[in-house]
Amino acid sequence: MSNEFDVLVIGAGPGGYVAAIRASQLGLKTAIVDKEWLGGVCLNVGCIPSKSLLKNADIAHTLRERGKELGFSFENLTLDFPTAVKRSRQVSERLVKGVGFLMKKNNITVFKGFARFLEAKKVEILTDNNEVEIIEATNIIIATGATPMLPPGWQVDGEAIVTYREAILQEKLPSRVIVIGSGAIGVEFSTVWNAYGTEVTIVEMLPNVIPLEDEEVSQELEKSLKKRGVKVLTNTKVESVTRTGEGVKVIVSANGETKELNADQALVAIGFRPNTRNINLEGAGVQLSDRGFVEINDSMETNVPGIYAIGDVTGKLMLAHVGSAMGILCAEKIAGHPIRTLVYSMMPRATYCQPQVASFGLTEKQALEKGFRVKTAKFPFQANGKALGLGEYAGWVKFVVDSDSNKLLGAHMIGPEVTELLPELTLAEKLGITIDEIGRNVHAHPTISEALMETAHAALGEAIHM
Repeated sequence: MSNEFDVLVIGAGPGGYVAAIRASQLGLKTAIVDKEWLGGVCLNVGCIPSKSLLKNADIAHTLRERGKELGFSFENLTLDFPTAVKRSRQVSERLVKGVGFLMKKNNITVFKGFARFLEAKKVEILTDNNEVEIIEATNIIIATGATPMLPPGWQVDGEAIVTYREAILQEKLPSRVIVIGSGAIGVEFSTVWNAYGTEVTIVEMLPNVIPLEDEEVSQELEKSLKKRGVKVLTNTKVESVTRTGEGVKVIVSANGETKELNADQALVAIGFRPNTRNINLEGAGVQLSDRGFVEINDSMETNVPGIYAIGDVTGKLMLAHVGSAMGILCAEKIAGHPIRTLVYSMMPRATYCQPQVASFGLTEKQALEKGFRVKTAKFPFQANGKALGLGEYAGWVKFVVDSDSNKLLGAHMIGPEVTELLPELTLAEKLGITIDEIGRNVHAHPTISEALMETAHAALGEAIHM
């Protein structure tokens, strides 16, 4: 059987399905294929269900640790973790069904199965019922995502040793967990488990948790995690992970000393590798980087005309919203529309631990290395009325500003709901809005967003509330 399309998207995650929708909107006959599910990792076992669990965790932490402060008391508080997981599945399923509806609404043909290239413009799909579909497309978008990275010899068994996928689906709450890696996945799961009373130990090889963030933010988060009772071992290397009869044994080393850690479970969250294996990219002639990512230009084009790549498989910036932005740009490029180049360093970055972490752009160190004359300013949430009312006032907003133009080079935030503050700042950077204008923009009172205005005032030497 042969099918011909203007666009075929391989992978139905946030990059792939968004690219398919935009391509169809632009009048292109479009198909999409995924080996597992619509919505990809993000909607099914990643971004969305984890935020549901984090909401439950926030309530659990409040009831367990802050009841007396807020005037609540319980003789026998019961926390039902399986119910939290079931709710997260309901949230996920609702959005996945929504994606299915959008495919039908936009007349996109959906194939369920594993796709591999036969040649540059021809793809073979082995469907779930073991039938073979041959698809020919003028343009093909590779959006196959990425898979958790595992060092040689580490064996994920789904019980004692898990990745995010097993962790987010399990209804059993471990009593002791070792989290290997302190990126977004590591600190978010640590937040959830800690809130439910699990003994959590984070092991991070680098000097700071969330090591890609501003150093001051990392230090503030580590302080907050420790205050909640999470053990944090930085500058610590994992030598081995082994299943035992009781759970898992992790051997770590630091400062020339080796020690043994034991727990019910270990979560491996040390990074990702691209899903480029077994899809015969070499048969299509697509060039990969030394690390195995698909190489693209600013228009999402690979070295093969008519073949594009977006999202995690490119290694540009492994975030769902970045994949979606790449998907829209890619579809518009294929349709012949003018496009704007994405500046990945200026993309918003969000981590939903407690307190939340949000950032975009350059750190102070990076800005200085690039030759900017820099000034910085911080405003603490301890001086923000809304934060005090919420009882969540740890952290601050930090601006990195070009001294010559007063334009934002970056912002780094840790505190209550700071992930919601990013759009004003990324839009300001994109449009060249200065901190003068951010400071003069009237922000509603009392809101968390006032911290942006206050930080702008501070950067101008005109601080009002500190």
